[in-house]
Amino acid sequence: MSQSKRSMKSIVESHPPRAQLTPASLLSTVSHIERSTMRALPDSLLELIRRTSAEIPEDVHQAILRSLEQEKKGTIAESALKLIERNIELAKQKSQPICQDTGSILFYVDCPVGFDQIQFAETARETVTLATRKGFLRQNSVDSLTGKNDGTNVGPGAPAFHFHQHRSSEVEVRLVLKGGGCENVGAQYSLPNEALHANRDLNGCRKVILDAIIQAQGKGCGPGILGICIGGDRATGYELSKTQFLRRLEDRNPHPDLDRLEQDIVNTANELGIGPMGFGGKTTLLGAKICVANRLPASFFVSISYMCWAYRRQGLRLSDDGSIAHWLY
Repeated sequence: MSQSKRSMKSIVESHPPRAQLTPASLLSTVSHIERSTMRALPDSLLELIRRTSAEIPEDVHQAILRSLEQEKKGTIAESALKLIERNIELAKQKSQPICQDTGSILFYVDCPVGFDQIQFAETARETVTLATRKGFLRQNSVDSLTGKNDGTNVGPGAPAFHFHQHRSSEVEVRLVLKGGGCENVGAQYSLPNEALHANRDLNGCRKVILDAIIQAQGKGCGPGILGICIGGDRATGYELSKTQFLRRLEDRNPHPDLDRLEQDIVNTANELGIGPMGFGGKTTLLGAKICVANRLPASFFVSISYMCWAYRRQGLRLSDDGSIAHWLY
């Protein structure tokens, strides 16, 4: 073999051809990069779960304190709110769940295009299991067919993830823990409703919302907060109603008609005399939040989600390494 051919052979052997970059290998590379740059994500999610479970958001706490001041002294309603306030203090001091029912685990994630949602969900599931072992969450998720509880809080539909892509580079994670008692008193109405004389208009919506409050009485662990969607189908109506729990209690609806309806629902409900835990009093609701969605001509649903006084909602913005950059509430 000539010297030139031997040189060429050695060059080829020392520089083998690169593997072709397929879409699958590219996604794997991107996923690896995200995992390596989001190393702090598990710790951030664990703290998010702990804080959501043990600490009431400040806007909710202040609303409960205002309600306590309004209740008549020496009444059962006042006693109930005092117990709630003491419960809030102890849970925060001891870093223990505010309620023994730590509820359905609902993640709402706003993320940029290209964010690895699969990896995030896997990390979140692992963190939920860890949080359950640490006692931040009760062993709360049951197999619907067998009735078995494996103690992880992870299974089909648990936890639940709602991802929303946006053009911002920021990643924001919000968490809602929604108890079973208040979930049981949620309601969905189809308009028109002859029994309530409720037509397909805002007055008809008002009638069915107030009926849901009356039917709930104290069974939803009031004082409650309502998340409401007018329109949509049966599935999206309930889904969107729960997104209203991401709003602050003091905010105002930008739609004037919906803003008036929100204020009217709260004021009217607090005149019904249902009160905290159904014991009577002036505080039946702490807030009502309403959104709308397009519907089919044949359907007009009003979907009402009820949140108990243990309104567990928290959120954070992540840094590039997955650490907590900012708390949202």
